[in-house]
Amino acid sequence: MENIMPVVSKIFCSGAPTMLMIRRRPIVVNGGGFVVTDLSQNVVFVVDGCGILGSKGELLVKDGEGEPILIISKKGGIVQALSTRNKWNGYSLDYQGKNKLVFSLTDPKSCIAKSAPIRIHIEPKRHCKNWNFEIGGSFADRDCTIIDCTGKIIAQMGKKDLIESKDFYHVELQPGCDQAFIIGVMAVLDNIHGESTRC
Repeated sequence: MENIMPVVSKIFCSGAPTMLMIRRRPIVVNGGGFVVTDLSQNVVFVVDGCGILGSKGELLVKDGEGEPILIISKKGGIVQALSTRNKWNGYSLDYQGKNKLVFSLTDPKSCIAKSAPIRIHIEPKRHCKNWNFEIGGSFADRDCTIIDCTGKIIAQMGKKDLIESKDFYHVELQPGCDQAFIIGVMAVLDNIHGESTRC
């Protein structure tokens, strides 16, 4: 597995292409968020939003055993209020409960900057200049891709065949891609678009 790209942890990287299924949970029933399964219907990740956590701009990614592995928070404050972009920071959680910044995602928030791409920066800094990953396409239409700074597609989202619902969709990940990181990005996109992780 020479192309391994761990962001959260190498234990979430597979040597083969991986298909993950995402099912949104209703806010009124289960507090929102979504459940991620593999093709055998085994739960591999659970994402909780403010319906469970009780605060806006906070997301929690848990593994299939229910252990927290990634906490994502929307940056606030005066500097952020004056910025043309929102910033989200993703922190991995170690076995002692310590947080370590692993990525930052910026999305345009004004109508002037809406055409600007959503970009992701990995911590610690890697070989790319200004950004490591970029999101293209439409999350709302369940048709988007995540590309690295060389233009290679590392993850692609699509609608689940035979189901005409935005509550079910899939993400196909390339070999070596960190699944927990990609699910964290999907959680932020879900929140940005006012879906199941947002109150």
